[in-house]
Amino acid sequence: MNVTVLRRIRFCAGHRLLGHEGKCANFHGHNYVADFYVTTSGPDHSQVDDVGRVIDFAELKSLLKGWIDTHWDHGFVLSREDDNGIAAIRSVVPSKLFILPNNPTAENMAQYLLEEVCPGLLNPCGVEAIRIDLWESDETSAIVSKSTHEQGVDLIAIVEPMSMQFE
Repeated sequence: MNVTVLRRIRFCAGHRLLGHEGKCANFHGHNYVADFYVTTSGPDHSQVDDVGRVIDFAELKSLLKGWIDTHWDHGFVLSREDDNGIAAIRSVVPSKLFILPNNPTAENMAQYLLEEVCPGLLNPCGVEAIRIDLWESDETSAIVSKSTHEQGVDLIAIVEPMSMQFE
């Protein structure tokens, strides 16, 4: 039996996509929703603490929301290849800018959270993120999950309307 918990984090951020054929090449923003699926580290993912938890939800929120608030919330997320965009954002004072190694698509942002951010935040607590759903709107999201059959991650993009309420 696998025991997994979910923590939802909401944030606002701007970005643009280099090489995009349409309007997403322009600066724009989203009210993102990130769903973090977290389980205990180890081979069976079924361990819970003496209270019966994978991790305390308040601690999980503090870790994940703390990172997002510091780095992405109410800021711009741009590709390290976007010299013009980086210069434009840096010319505005104050500004908040986070530079990704690749284009800030929902897929790449979710993968960055899963592979780069979550291990450093969660592994010391004895837990790991195994999946992240990053919603750009109530109709579009990217799902990145750790593969159970091989190293790496699986990428799934969802572009169908979902029955999810966004505030």
